[in-house]
Amino acid sequence: MKIVVIGGTGLIGTKVVAHLRQQGHQVIAASPNTGINTITGEGLAEAMNETAVVVDLANSPSWEDQAVLNFFETSGRNILAAEINAGVKHHVALSIVGVDQMQNVGYMRAKKAQEDLIKKSGVPYTIVHSTQFLEFLGGLASQAADGNTVHISALQFQPIASDDVAAFVAEAALAAPINGIMEIAGPERSTLSNFLSRYLRDTKDPRQVEPNDNNQYYGGTIPNAALVPAGKAKLGAINYEKWLAGQLKKA
Repeated sequence: MKIVVIGGTGLIGTKVVAHLRQQGHQVIAASPNTGINTITGEGLAEAMNETAVVVDLANSPSWEDQAVLNFFETSGRNILAAEINAGVKHHVALSIVGVDQMQNVGYMRAKKAQEDLIKKSGVPYTIVHSTQFLEFLGGLASQAADGNTVHISALQFQPIASDDVAAFVAEAALAAPINGIMEIAGPERSTLSNFLSRYLRDTKDPRQVEPNDNNQYYGGTIPNAALVPAGKAKLGAINYEKWLAGQLKKA
């Protein structure tokens, strides 16, 4: 089966491509570097020819509110139009758990706009709602740091390893479209502040976490449980300790 993975050279994309190729599928890793640009449309029509499934993992290079909205709307429209012209049978997109509850955050508004385009397109689809990645812990600590103190909310948090995300996305790509949302999450739930405290301690980072209850996340106030699944989610196999051991081994 021919599958196009948009964003196929990124963190999740490279892993999804590997999963699908290992199972014998013809996979195109689409990105501007491989001559397929979802913003300009370059190479899209050719890539979609005789394609059965498209996996959309594209991400905006900018998180500025208007820029990220423009990216996901333009990219989404171009991908879906090319799919319709080519008769693609299944569109799989990776999105975010709780996106509907975080509409005062610009990035989340843009992801919601992307989802709306998919739902209205008429192309059979599966939207995978993932919790935040364990790989984001270092960046979350840095963006909340003031000197040696990390001021971070005690939001509920259930991060997932990127390897598990990729496995679930590849699984969705090979299954029938559900025309709905599938939620995925890590196997452990605690608070964002607790996860960051563990991460800084375990990586011998001298910064200290100071929890607060302001529920701030990337510039917006969100509900305390917005970042964790609301209902039944598929849980990854890699817990924090196993993930960290792998990271330390690579370092």
